[in-house]
Amino acid sequence: MRLFLLTALTMLAFAANSVLNRWAVGPGHIGAVEFAVIRLLAGAIVLAGLVLWQRRGLAWPGLQGRAAGVLGLSAYLIGFSLAYRGLDAGTGALVLFGMVQVTMFAGALVARETVPARRWAGAGLALGGLALIAAPGAVALGPLTLMAVAGVGWGIYSLAGRGATDPLAATAWNFTLAVPVVLPLALIGFARPDAAGVWLAVVSGAVTSGLGYALWYAVLPRLGAARAAVAQLTVPVLAALGGAVLLAEGPGLRFWLASALVLGGVALASLPYRPLTNR
Repeated sequence: MRLFLLTALTMLAFAANSVLNRWAVGPGHIGAVEFAVIRLLAGAIVLAGLVLWQRRGLAWPGLQGRAAGVLGLSAYLIGFSLAYRGLDAGTGALVLFGMVQVTMFAGALVARETVPARRWAGAGLALGGLALIAAPGAVALGPLTLMAVAGVGWGIYSLAGRGATDPLAATAWNFTLAVPVVLPLALIGFARPDAAGVWLAVVSGAVTSGLGYALWYAVLPRLGAARAAVAQLTVPVLAALGGAVLLAEGPGLRFWLASALVLGGVALASLPYRPLTNR
């Protein structure tokens, strides 16, 4: 029961990032880039503090995957925030989730990994769901493209971090090193935020990102790959429900059909296959 509650709390934190970002940027409480910068700074401080507290030091995790991780994280943060100027919380989370999985599938092909037929089928279903969202008249193309960029960025970030021996420390360093990459963007056209926008960005960075990622890395070894994949399928649905309750965003039939395709495809591609045997 404790593992279930901790996992549920982590998925709520991940979904809350979409709701908080949309809540802050959509009504104009804060500029999208300013939100991303404050979120990044708050997350870097919390993650570095956690590593210093747990490890008694912030040891350098090495250069392997560092550049790709930092650039992927930066693309994710900026694309994610900019996209929520025109996407509702649930749609944004679904596009992000689908593009992450498609990017990781492409990464497997580039690395010449063995790709079973069911993973091809799952990727095809997920792409079909994304195409349904991207159909003419569904959502604005600009925000959709920006969220797709965010998904590719997070997919690259995930691929770069697969071999990390200490993922929490690696994440803390990536957040810290991404600050000088992202910060200059906010200085180009700085728009003064109100108090609500700043606090929403701080909560997103410190709590639902920093503490959320730390909690995820704590429960992930006990979940295993299969249950972790199933748990993450709930994030777009939770984001849609959060948007409906807090932001009065009612996801329509197109969203739920696309969700069935994307999440069904991801489940098909991610879950372990156990062939039937004669007994």
